[in-house]
Amino acid sequence: MLVLSRRRGEAVVIDGGIRIVVLESDRRMVRLGIEAPATTGIQREELVSVVAAENRRAGARRDRKAWIEALPLLPRRPAAMPTE
Repeated sequence: MLVLSRRRGEAVVIDGGIRIVVLESDRRMVRLGIEAPATTGIQREELVSVVAAENRRAGARRDRKAWIEALPLLPRRPAAMPTE
C-alpha cells in the first residue's frame, strides 16, 4: 500500500488517467474528487461488499461466482471494475 500526504487542492494521478484530488479535510474526514474515464467504474468499498452479498443471496450467474467470491481479497486501492 502506498501512503501519501496531500494538502487541499493537491492530487494523485494513477495510471490510466485517474486523478484523485483532495477537496477538503479536517480531523474527522477527507473529501476526495475523482476524475476518471467514463469507462472506469468507481464504487465505495462498502457498497461493493453489499452488492456482492446480495448477488450471492440471489444466486448470481455461475461465471460471475469466482469474481464475487474474490471481492474481499481485492487490494485496498482503486481498480477498474471488470467488464463483460
